[in-house]
Amino acid sequence: MSMAGAAAARRLEGKTSTGRYFEDFAIGQELVHATPRTLTAGDAALYTALYGTRFAVQSGESFATAIGYPAAPLDDLLVFHTVFGKTVPDISLNAVANLGYADVRFLRPVFPGETLRARSQVIGLKETSNGKTGIVWVRSTGLNGDGQPVLDYVRWVMVRKRDPASPAPEPVVPALADHVPVEALGAAVPALAVEAWDVALSGAPHLWEDFEPGERIDHVDGVTIEEAEHQMATRLYQNTARVHFNHHEQAEGRFGRRLVYGGHVMSMARAISFNGLANAFHVAGINGGRHVAPAFAGDTVYAWSEVLEKASLPGRKDVGALRVRMIATKNRPCADFPREGPDAAYEENVILDLDLWLIIPRRAGAGEGR
Repeated sequence: MSMAGAAAARRLEGKTSTGRYFEDFAIGQELVHATPRTLTAGDAALYTALYGTRFAVQSGESFATAIGYPAAPLDDLLVFHTVFGKTVPDISLNAVANLGYADVRFLRPVFPGETLRARSQVIGLKETSNGKTGIVWVRSTGLNGDGQPVLDYVRWVMVRKRDPASPAPEPVVPALADHVPVEALGAAVPALAVEAWDVALSGAPHLWEDFEPGERIDHVDGVTIEEAEHQMATRLYQNTARVHFNHHEQAEGRFGRRLVYGGHVMSMARAISFNGLANAFHVAGINGGRHVAPAFAGDTVYAWSEVLEKASLPGRKDVGALRVRMIATKNRPCADFPREGPDAAYEENVILDLDLWLIIPRRAGAGEGR
């Protein structure tokens, strides 16, 4: 390097960030994430173009206002990914893998024109057995322009250590609930005029009363991941993780190519699930989630769901909740998988396992049910 180049490098030292490593996290640490992001109707249109989502409440202004919304809300996963993207530069820029989610709660509807920002708190740390990485647990909160929480969730991620010889912190593994309680659901859904819910326009006649625990729904359709689309989607959320973009770096990595952001697969599976769950218009909570295996451009995503539970919401006769386990696979449709057995879900080609609470209208005039 020339003397001028060396001087320039010295001047730039400290101006850029390589992200946090495991040693840079501490229990109780508060992180305020850049950059506020205003979501517009343009973002909603691009999200639809990327995934083809068709849920009527988010797609049609007249449909949404007829049942009681002031306007068509933004898709729940668009909100989730936007908040998640804010956290990446501070939490998972040096991640090996995003390991899971828990206690995800959607607290308020978000409408076009609203600005979202995010903050996180470190709630757990544990070095892995190889001494080269550690697991970081954080609770992240998405806030609107008025400072009101719209989303709250826990995730844990495996992060590289800067120096494998650095001492391990005292391990702290947070105790996490295995599901979001029913009492915490529905806050993001106003009182609905379910008599105005038009099943012809929503795409299916099946309401809360028509589903039963144990029912398995094959969503049938497969969608192939395109290289440009998964990168465009990840940029939409301002997610800067290098594993999704830097082919020069990833060509020398474990997989030899760019990984698809796991949230892209989540949105693909959710959009595919319209075929069978068309009236389950709102993701109220994510009880747990795991990216079982990586996905790459060229893979074709399929999905199916199993109804685990149905629940009445306290004080609500307009909507009910379905607890659903949604499985996404690559290059292998639902019909190829066995229906029974505790290990069936993690057979080869499974890439996503999500345990969701979905909100769905109840039939007008129906009783309390169960």
